[in-house]
Amino acid sequence: DTDDEEPELEVDIENQYYNSKAEIETSPEEALKGFEEVIKMEPEKGKWGFKALKQMCKVLFTLGREDDMLEKYKMLLEYVQCSAVTRNDSEKVINKLLDFVSSSSQIAFLEKFYETTLEVLAGAKNDRLWFSTTIKLCKICFESKDYVKMQKILKKLHKSCEGSEGQEDAKKGTQLQEICALEIQLCTEQKNHKKLKELYSRSMQIKS
Repeated sequence: DTDDEEPELEVDIENQYYNSKAEIETSPEEALKGFEEVIKMEPEKGKWGFKALKQMCKVLFTLGREDDMLEKYKMLLEYVQCSAVTRNDSEKVINKLLDFVSSSSQIAFLEKFYETTLEVLAGAKNDRLWFSTTIKLCKICFESKDYVKMQKILKKLHKSCEGSEGQEDAKKGTQLQEICALEIQLCTEQKNHKKLKELYSRSMQIKS
C-alpha cells in the first residue's frame, strides 16, 4: 500500500539525513556520501534534499573544494522554484550560505558564487535577496579593483531603486544609502573629488 509506504520512506530519509549530519565533524567524506543518498531517496525534489545540499555545500567549502561546492549550490538553487521549499526557507538558507562563504579569500570563487545566485534570483522575483547579493558582488569588485564592472553593477542597483517614472523611489531610502556608500568608496579610491561632493550632498538628502 503506497499510502503506508510514504510516511515510512519519509522517516527513512529523515534518519539518513540526521545520521549523515552526525558524521560531518568526524568523517566529512562519509557524510557527503550519506547526503547524496538522501537526495536519491526522495522521489521528487523536497525539503530533505534541500537540507542535504545545504550541508554538502558547507562541508565542501570547509574542505576547500570550491568547484564541487558550486556544483552542489547550483543544484540547491534548483529547489528555490520547488513548492516543497518555502520562499522563507530558501531565502534563509541562501543568506546563510552567502555569509558562510564570505570568509573566502578566493575573489574569483566569490564572484562566481554571487553571480550564480543572481541568475536564479532574477527568475525567482526575490527583490530583497537580489539586492543584498548584488551589493555583495559590488563590494567584491571593489576589493578586486574591477571598477568598470563595479560601475555597471551600481547602475543596475540604481535602476532597481527607480519608480515607474524613472525617478528615485523615496521608499527605498535604505537601499539608496547603501548604493551611495559604495559610490563614495569608489570615488574616494579614484580621487574623483567633484563627484564626491555631489555624492555627499545627495547622501544628506536620502531619507532612510
